[in-house]
Amino acid sequence: MGQDIRKMMKEHIPTDAPKLSEGHEARFEALLATSFPEKKKNNASFFWLKIAAVGIVLLSLGYFGMQQLSSNDDILDTTIVDATKTPEKNPEQFTLGDISPDLKKVEEFYLTGINVQIASLKIDDENKELMDGYMVRINELDKEYALLNDEMNKVGPSEATVTALIDNLKLRLELLFKLKNKLKELKEIENETYTSIQS
Repeated sequence: MGQDIRKMMKEHIPTDAPKLSEGHEARFEALLATSFPEKKKNNASFFWLKIAAVGIVLLSLGYFGMQQLSSNDDILDTTIVDATKTPEKNPEQFTLGDISPDLKKVEEFYLTGINVQIASLKIDDENKELMDGYMVRINELDKEYALLNDEMNKVGPSEATVTALIDNLKLRLELLFKLKNKLKELKEIENETYTSIQS
């Protein structure tokens, strides 16, 4: 019962099979290319456009946040002011942004996020100690970032140095998010205490 399919197909090929017109395959491929364009190139550029848009939004939020803070009568601690300083760039040194435009966008994204988070912090007597602890750690990370940047300028950019610089920025932003969550928890505890005292 077992028959070779190839043998069967050779025996049963119709001799009057329709022939395709010349250039049919090329026209079909062109039609496919217009109907289903390659999306890989567009996705990569669209991804960076999204990052740029987020960066612009964060920059504008930072600007308006700083305007709001400057209009308030709250006095900022010098520790926070020091954390927002960016080291002056030596014209002979280069940063992540000088290596590639993509790294520049990543660096700006994190620096903008850090500045927005710092600008939104409000110091009072209850949270000063907690904030000082976090700001000391953020200042240490800022110094480490400057040292890594110096190393990159002396030795040259390497994957390890670039990764360490980005991880440093990411860690600073994560610390600020943790600080904001701790401040929120502290405020909720104070509100619960105040409510229970009034009851």
